[in-house]
Amino acid sequence: MSAPAKGIETYEDFVKVHGLLLAASGLPQSLHRQLFQKLLSDTFDGGSHFQIEPTSDGRQRRLILTSDSMPQNSDVFLVDHAWTFRLSEASKQLREVPGLAERMASIMCVDIDLNSEENQVPSEGDAKRSVLEVLESEISEANGNVKWLELEELGIDNETLSSLDLSAKCPGLIALSLCGNKIDNVEVVVEEVSKLKNLRALWLNNNPVVENRGNELGDRILQELPNLEIYNSKFTSNFGEWALGFCGGVFDKENPGSIDLPDRPLQQVMDLDLSDRCIQNLINKAFTPFQLPCLSYLNLRGNPLEETSLADLLYVLRNFPSLQSLEVDIPGPLGESALEILESLPNLSVLNGVNASKIFETEKHVVDSALQPRLPEWTPDEPLPDRVISAMWQYLMTYRLADEEKIDETSVLYVMDELGSALRHSDEPNFRVSPFLFMPEGTLASAVSFCILWPIKNVEKGCECTRDYLFGIGEDRQRSARLTAWFHTPEKYFIREYEKHWQNLRAKSLTSPPMESCATKSLNHTEKRALRVYSDIPQVEELLTRPEFVFTPDPKDAEIIWTGDQVDEDMKKAWGITDNQFINQFPFEACIVMKHHLADTVQKALGSPEWMQPTYNLETHLSQLIGDYCVRKRDGLNNLWILKPWNMARTIDTTVTDNLSAIIRLMETGPKICQKYIEHPALFKGRKFDIRYIVLLRSLNPMEIFLSDTFWVRLANNQYSLEKHSFFEYETHFTVMNYRGTLNHMNTSEFVREFEQEHQVKWSDIHSRVKKMIRSVFEAAAKVHPEMHSPTSRAMYGVDVMLDTSFQPKLLEVTYCPDCTRACKYDMEAIVAGGEVVRAREFYNYVFGCLFLNEATHVSPL
Repeated sequence: MSAPAKGIETYEDFVKVHGLLLAASGLPQSLHRQLFQKLLSDTFDGGSHFQIEPTSDGRQRRLILTSDSMPQNSDVFLVDHAWTFRLSEASKQLREVPGLAERMASIMCVDIDLNSEENQVPSEGDAKRSVLEVLESEISEANGNVKWLELEELGIDNETLSSLDLSAKCPGLIALSLCGNKIDNVEVVVEEVSKLKNLRALWLNNNPVVENRGNELGDRILQELPNLEIYNSKFTSNFGEWALGFCGGVFDKENPGSIDLPDRPLQQVMDLDLSDRCIQNLINKAFTPFQLPCLSYLNLRGNPLEETSLADLLYVLRNFPSLQSLEVDIPGPLGESALEILESLPNLSVLNGVNASKIFETEKHVVDSALQPRLPEWTPDEPLPDRVISAMWQYLMTYRLADEEKIDETSVLYVMDELGSALRHSDEPNFRVSPFLFMPEGTLASAVSFCILWPIKNVEKGCECTRDYLFGIGEDRQRSARLTAWFHTPEKYFIREYEKHWQNLRAKSLTSPPMESCATKSLNHTEKRALRVYSDIPQVEELLTRPEFVFTPDPKDAEIIWTGDQVDEDMKKAWGITDNQFINQFPFEACIVMKHHLADTVQKALGSPEWMQPTYNLETHLSQLIGDYCVRKRDGLNNLWILKPWNMARTIDTTVTDNLSAIIRLMETGPKICQKYIEHPALFKGRKFDIRYIVLLRSLNPMEIFLSDTFWVRLANNQYSLEKHSFFEYETHFTVMNYRGTLNHMNTSEFVREFEQEHQVKWSDIHSRVKKMIRSVFEAAAKVHPEMHSPTSRAMYGVDVMLDTSFQPKLLEVTYCPDCTRACKYDMEAIVAGGEVVRAREFYNYVFGCLFLNEATHVSPL
């Protein structure tokens, strides 16, 4: 891609420079020229075609087409980026850039007080007067025969309730609502409502008496009122025609019914919403095809139905002659999957709002077209920047910059402007959005980022404009689970997936079958001939000074190849490497040095050992992670997680968060594992730390593994904190300061002495546990991947370890060809090997001595 001498002036120049970007965007070629013209003239004309309006609750915005119509692929619009940033900079920018937090809060609808309506509590006298006024008005309108009475949010307390004398003034009451008042005495409530023997429905929701003594109150009321069918919005065990009629729209304030109902009052009911009614047993003389012959839509979501067997439930549902559409929890009382339910109820044409034919076509197990949006939550005193940080994950989009030479290590995140952010999700969208970089000078340095928006269907005036938040992502990439970032998806399904996963891990143990011992090849070394070494690592070339080794510039001539590059078949061919040369890596060592493979290896061999935090490969186990998150939230447990890229070092693209939407959305920046964060680590003078150990592997079978006496501590610079704003502070939660922050090296022996004194522990005990853990890691690799063994492999690995507050080791990661700058720079006292000083400049001499000369200087066998 060559840049025009004077920048982009013609359409031909535009296509020449942006050809790859245009193809990647998916924009139809028929709109390319129109896009060029709008970019060149900086035309943002969306306001002439669209209107932004709030949803009914004010918690979201939506985009409405105001043009008479907009045919498919007929126009393209520029959408500006209101905020572009790197994740590590987000919190700082929101606090420091004038007006940014306010604009983002407005876009994300978190700039309002959820409790903004002033709840003016009336005085006692005013409350009584207003209640009496409402009551007298209701009696007057009903000509003295009140059957349905709503006395809600009127400040009614115990004394006021008693003084109303409802049983005398409204003896025929069938439905009574006292929601949102100040009643807190069980005896007063029972005494007053027990006089209303005809009551079919009673609502006391949002009164202190329900919140504080709800179970006791409920039991006593149900004893006194045997005809009660609805209590606090839930069905009682006595529910019948009246409760079903209320949910089916037969009975309401205008038509409350009577104690003696007419014959078959439900025969015209077509739609019946029984969701969240706490129904335990659906087998009921009122819920039958005879009573409900026209029933075509039934919603059973949120009901345990624990007293109804699956066979009985299916039998009843099969016999409704007109039932076409069913909504039910999946998994739930009707089965584990949508396919199972449809096979059991073949007359259904729609399940959870999705056509049965589409479910069979896609073979989806969990389906739902009526997911409720996952709206952000905040408190009135929460600052706007914190609200935005929580809410932004439902609005963010991402891209990563690259040129011919390299790709950015971290992704760019952005929020579209007000118009773009008002586009809500649809599985069947009518618009598409794609990021686009316009380079007016033909170079990446001149690039300006936009989004482009165009219709992919014919859209009529007044229609909502939508996009697919997961465009191009199907069930093979966990689409349904990923929608959890924006919607409340069925928690039961994810919890069951997690429970199955956990049971599988608990069943695992390291019971390896006997391994046949493989030969480990020895090097032919004599005093007369040194071993030839090829290395592309400067530290090795500088510090390997033993006379037993001599360097050669040509890898073909070397007996030992020590490289920082991955040696694959192509490299072997290019360098002329043979199977007789020794290489500083083992085949299939990715099973321990790539984070997702390391977790998989340990879990297959050992299940879930205490030294490994719960870990999920987000590319394959997102559902299980969501289930774990839901269980922790339900049980009030800590839900702080750390996301790590599969194969990046130095904490690049690593994030700490307790936000489920953030976890899911960060999958878009590259494949990751999600690991339970060690929220309570052992601290050193209030700061977080981890330890880098050096492991030398001669052979996997038989196991010949050694731990270097040289290890070092890596310290965070800031005091440890679990305040949310600290999650973006690199120097609080991370310890690798070689590449970012300020490196404050501490001598290992000094650290150990001060740590023992601070915590009153013996480092030797900790070291023993670490050694046992490290050997277990490599035993797991030998069990799960015996193909990793190679007679001509010798390798050095870095093993990073953290301690929890009980001083138990936790495995962080295993790295290939680790950075050993500190080992080569600082002399270290061998803490666990008699206190002898290990000279930094001798580090590679004893590493090579152990691996290639079978020595054991400054190392200990594991």
